This record gives sequence, C-alpha cells and structure tokens, in this order.
Amino acid sequence: MEYKTVSLADQVFERLETDILTGKYPRGEILTELRLCADLGISRTPVREALRSLVQEHLVEDCGKGTRVLGITQKDFEDMCAVRLRIEGLAVRGFVENRTEDAMRMLREALELQEFYLAKSDADHMKTMDGRFHEVIYDHCGSMILRNILAPLHKKIQKFRRLSIEQAGRAQRSYAEHRAIYDAMDAGDAALAEQLMNQHVENAMNTIIHKEA
Repeated sequence: MEYKTVSLADQVFERLETDILTGKYPRGEILTELRLCADLGISRTPVREALRSLVQEHLVEDCGKGTRVLGITQKDFEDMCAVRLRIEGLAVRGFVENRTEDAMRMLREALELQEFYLAKSDADHMKTMDGRFHEVIYDHCGSMILRNILAPLHKKIQKFRRLSIEQAGRAQRSYAEHRAIYDAMDAGDAALAEQLMNQHVENAMNTIIHKEA
C-alpha cells in the first residue's frame, strides 16, 4: 500500500472500511490480524490499529476467533435514510445561502460526469459521482455539524447506493433528480431544492427497500 500523507493505519482503515461497506467482507465473516496482514502485505501494528477504529465505528466487533464483520444492515440503512430525510434538506438550504461560483462549478462537474458515466453504463463511476454530488453540498453548506453527520452516513451506505443504481431505470432517474436539484440551487430557490432533495433521498430508499423485500 502506497504511503501518503496519512498514517499506514489510516490507509488500512480506509481500505478495510471500503471492503466492508461494499460487501467484500460480508456480515458475519471473521477477520484475523494474520489474514489481513497477508492480504495487505503489511505488519500487524497498523492492522491492529485499523481494527480498533473499525470497532469504534461499529462496523466490526471483537469475538473469540478474531474480529466479526457487522457491516451495515438494511435496518441501519433505513435509520440512516430517516436521519437524512430530516436534515439533508438543511444542508441544501445552507448550500444555496452560501453558494459560490466555485461550489456551483464543482457541483456541475460532478453532475456532468454522472451523465457521462450513465451513458457508458459504468455503475462504479456513477456511484462515485453520485457521492461526489452530495459531498460538494455537505462541504459547502456552511455547517460543519451537518457535514460531520451527513458525510459519514452517505459513505456508509455504499453497498445500498450501488444496489439502487443497478435497479432498472434508477440511475437515469437519480441523474434527473440531481439535475433538478442543481437547477433549483442555481436559481437560488432553497425551498424547492430542499423539497427535491428530500424526495431524492426517499426515492432511493424506497427503491432499495423494494429490491431487498
């Protein structure tokens, strides 16, 4: 693993978190330090530190045989969506009130790339750009409290976001919903943008719940 500006333990945490959230390590699977060291080609110390952080995030738990993967359940997903339905609109309002040309440019770029990957039926990159669209809103909503609540929630539902995108027609509808949200923001209509965002979150949640039922 390439060493960058963050510690090796942080890099291991990011890698394992992604692998858990995307389902590479399913709920109930047992992970051991030795196995992860072999998989990642690193020593035990950063693996041990990363696992401690994952325990704190409630993505894994210690057990007699090692560390058991908890991941994100459908109930967790529904609870996170309930939180988003109540406060994501506040972030949208904050974005409109604090929007800058640079923030709108970043939002537009994420939207254009989402459309580009939609045309190519590239689910992985569509998911990335979907996430980027929301991250820009969180980062420029003018509230670190809202950002620190919403950004981790959105990250933790990666597996379910992919399921939503893979539903027939959902990717196209998601892009259209993002476009409508962007247009309302660009027009400075905070009330409409908030309404559209809440509908977008609810649509995604209903799509996934219906698929999982």
